[in-house]
Amino acid sequence: MDDLGITRAVALAGRDADNASLLEAGCRWPSRVLPLLSVSPEHREFRQAWEADAEDLAPLVDSLLAQGGYYGIGEISVSHFPAIGFPEADFNPNGRTMRSLLQVAGKHRVPILIHSEITRLREFEALLREYRDVTVIWAHGGYTPLFLARRLLREHPNLVYELSARTWARHPRSPDYTIFRNETVVWPEWLALIESMPSRFLVGTDASGRSETRSIANARRVRLLLDQLTDTTRRLVAQQNLDRILNLTAPARCGPGSVPGLARRSFPVAPGLIPSLPASGVPEEPAGV
Repeated sequence: MDDLGITRAVALAGRDADNASLLEAGCRWPSRVLPLLSVSPEHREFRQAWEADAEDLAPLVDSLLAQGGYYGIGEISVSHFPAIGFPEADFNPNGRTMRSLLQVAGKHRVPILIHSEITRLREFEALLREYRDVTVIWAHGGYTPLFLARRLLREHPNLVYELSARTWARHPRSPDYTIFRNETVVWPEWLALIESMPSRFLVGTDASGRSETRSIANARRVRLLLDQLTDTTRRLVAQQNLDRILNLTAPARCGPGSVPGLARRSFPVAPGLIPSLPASGVPEEPAGV
């Protein structure tokens, strides 16, 4: 993290780390590692509740958030196309399970990070309208095209676009997922949208932690975007928005019951490498790496 100029990181659960592991990391590196709490359906222990569209996960999330140490809920992959090592999920973003999690997020005044494919846009928008008091961070901005991003951000004030994987030069699933027009230059229309709504965007890399080289390369791709923004917008997108959304003026306390472990996944903003802990973070000085 220090080598990449990253001051803090938001860590998400994955195949090699559970929520308790992330909590331990957050307690070990306070103010630098910021864990989110996940009960996403790709985790075997939670999938049955999703398949039943039950509210069983809400009391668990409520209890763990009350103990402290987590800065929000996520990533929740309610609708996710299949990928290598990642099972397909296609649950209703406006179903009972997801709605119960939004209720808990509202109770604790924390954001929720959701991965929902554009194929579930109608249900996703219904969720946004119903829970307008909850900040919803949309992983990858749903990979929506520009015109749809503009409309959704205008109509849903609680929606935040998270741009991980959108700054890659090429996305393996679809070439139109990137917001770059070529290897180094962002489409001017995307820059204009970000500049017009600078408080509504976060950046990230979606780094898996499997390759340090790839994680560093992804961080530098994020820098290419940040360096094309005006100074004020750059600081908002790189750090200040995340600080505000996670309410970092009131640091979370460490909760009981954590165990040693390593985080595998990463989240906004640019990924960094904490010793043995792949994560993502926020560059304090956006210009340069």
